[in-house]
Amino acid sequence: MGICDAVAVAKILNATLVIPHLEVNPVWQDSSSFTDIFDVDHFINVLRDEVSIVKELPREYYWSTREYYATGIRATRIKMAPLHASADWYLENVLPVLQSYGIAAISPFSHRLAFDKLPTDIQRLRCKVNFQALVFVPQIRSIGETLVHRLRYPPGKLQASGTEVQRGRDDTEKEEAGKFVVLHLRFDKDMAAHSACDFGGGKAEKLALAKYRQVLWQGRVLNSQFTDNELRSQGRCPLTPEEIGLLLAALGFNNNTRLYLASHKVYGGEARISTLRKLFPLMEDKKSLSSDKELAEVEGKASLLAAVDYYASLQSDIFISASPGNMHNALLGHRAYLNMKTIRPNMLLLGPLFMNKSTGWSEFRNAVTNGHKNRQGQMRLRKEKQSIYTYPAPDCMCRA
Repeated sequence: MGICDAVAVAKILNATLVIPHLEVNPVWQDSSSFTDIFDVDHFINVLRDEVSIVKELPREYYWSTREYYATGIRATRIKMAPLHASADWYLENVLPVLQSYGIAAISPFSHRLAFDKLPTDIQRLRCKVNFQALVFVPQIRSIGETLVHRLRYPPGKLQASGTEVQRGRDDTEKEEAGKFVVLHLRFDKDMAAHSACDFGGGKAEKLALAKYRQVLWQGRVLNSQFTDNELRSQGRCPLTPEEIGLLLAALGFNNNTRLYLASHKVYGGEARISTLRKLFPLMEDKKSLSSDKELAEVEGKASLLAAVDYYASLQSDIFISASPGNMHNALLGHRAYLNMKTIRPNMLLLGPLFMNKSTGWSEFRNAVTNGHKNRQGQMRLRKEKQSIYTYPAPDCMCRA
């Protein structure tokens, strides 16, 4: 949530914020800009009484580019901002640069503002940015709304005077909206590789994932120093499609559950999710609910596709993620802010459970049910050092 922190830092410094440049993710390889994803005019308008925000640098500062900072040490670049820095740190280290040069570029910036011991107005501003100012561009909202409509009113046929006709929007107004669950299946290749877990593919899979780790992270993956059993017993392996299917079934979801699969590229392809699809035959995703023409503007752009999934996830009756991560954390907080139900898998419970192959279905179901009684949308107050964006109460939700 770097953009929210950037707005907060601009407020602390009484500075004008330039719409940020997004880094290209080495896995997704998507160069989509902030303006491709978020409605910038809405963003600026909502925050107009809080912080001055401009889309581009004024002409006198056009020299301040990424290329400029990449070619040498520059007095206007702040690159030593500590993780979770205090407001005072910015006033002591960045404000003098602003006063001397009129501009300061802070990079890297991710996680560079503390969650605690900040003025109340700064905390509330972060909430306002995250939950009110950041809105997707119209094309993403339109695609997302289409998906949600088709999930709530599944395409079908109506009987009319003995003739079958296709269901239209006018027809849906006469029937009750159906409910749907969104499953964020974090099981793409980079997730599988970074986890350093064994997913049953034998020696060839282990070698392939190890090579992939080396390419992306030069082998610097903390989990790789542990065995698969150690990782699973600690709940540090992402749930496979088969495992998340069993979890959902144990929690009471059945083959009548309308399930939307929010995912990038599933590691192992369709073969890997075949069991999940058998358990939940009404499972859909972006491509099954949309035509190629409808997805043309976002196809091949991972950030925009993820935004579409986020939109659908936010509208769902229940959201569940196969393992923690950025999207899980963002939706956990956003849905809590809107008082919507999110199921948080108990990874410490599930890891050992799935390792025990002798566990019967009744025993497994009871263990899962009991282990998730307090993980189904109950409000949790933020603790010290926890993210305000993941746990918005009390900072974003309490008046006193």
